[in-house]
Amino acid sequence: MKEVYITKTAKFLPNEAVENDAMEEILGCINDRASIAKRIVLRNNQIKKRYYALDKQGNPTHNNAALTQEAVMALFDEDFKESDAQLLSCGTASPDQLIPSHAAMVHGLLPNSPNLEINAPSGACCSGMNALKYGYMAVRAGLVENAICTGSERPSTWFLSNKFDEEVKQLEALEEQPIIAFHKEFLRWMLSDGAGAFLLKDKPEGDLSFKIEWMEGYSYANELESCMYNGADKLENGSLRSWSEYTPMEWMQQSIFALKQDAKLLGENILVKGVESMKWAMEKHQLGAADVDYYLPHISSYYFKERLYNEMVKQDFEIGWDNWFMNLYKVGNVGAASIYLMLEELAASNDLKKGDRILLSVPESARFSYAYAYLTVC
Repeated sequence: MKEVYITKTAKFLPNEAVENDAMEEILGCINDRASIAKRIVLRNNQIKKRYYALDKQGNPTHNNAALTQEAVMALFDEDFKESDAQLLSCGTASPDQLIPSHAAMVHGLLPNSPNLEINAPSGACCSGMNALKYGYMAVRAGLVENAICTGSERPSTWFLSNKFDEEVKQLEALEEQPIIAFHKEFLRWMLSDGAGAFLLKDKPEGDLSFKIEWMEGYSYANELESCMYNGADKLENGSLRSWSEYTPMEWMQQSIFALKQDAKLLGENILVKGVESMKWAMEKHQLGAADVDYYLPHISSYYFKERLYNEMVKQDFEIGWDNWFMNLYKVGNVGAASIYLMLEELAASNDLKKGDRILLSVPESARFSYAYAYLTVC
């Protein structure tokens, strides 16, 4: 088995940063009314800036594949050309279409690349880590000499106000208050666009590489019902009913394709299971909290930051504040891309030294799964 190193990191954040006051100018107001939920959500998540693949009029400037292609292209140089790539592994929660796969569409935007293997893990935030793990295993097993792994999202077009017009009309026709349910509007003020990419090789290169010591993943779907979902609706018994079982009229009237989240279920489980699974991963490799120099947690909101730390203390796995590294407030919650964007920024900070140990931690609220990677700076 070969060793595996992240030898280069890259990112792409589209257009100009969007501050809180400008969000509704781009996404639009539902029913021509300023959102009440927006103020509540932004106060809790404390995100100040994010990026949209939209112009100021709400018109798309990039699709998800194009965002990913931009990040991938930033990995190429004279020493590693597009024609040298052997594996492309792309994770996202917001593909541009159901079929073909997201990875196939990204490959289609790389005309100078060879015929190579592609991989497109589905899911939510963990899909970016699953893409990384596939590349890691392929290089480690000696199946390829290099792998390009990506995480990306482009949910902004899902949140444009026109996506909710039919549901508002239906509520008005029933003489009900035309306000979209909080579980449908909540994520409108949480998520944004962007892409990150890593280049993996079996030898370190340049002044800075990250050796991937191990990766682990855990699912709690056997214990818990779905929390975040899209293209389905949740029934009273907790099961999901697929979009394919609704009529096209119901798709619009009930915003079936809106991304929804059960905030109560999220709050009750995301941190407890997160710390528990992180302990499992670390203990499996005979490591403790003291073996982490940089802790990069993907969290959806700063609302969870203090609560996550308190849960660590409660479960006797405390990673001190000085070891935390986050950039959520200035790039936004970019789902599967967030962990790529964090490591890319940390790599560019010039703060790292040889031997530093980094723990990447990614939760996924969709049905509560978690992914971890332990890196050493070399």
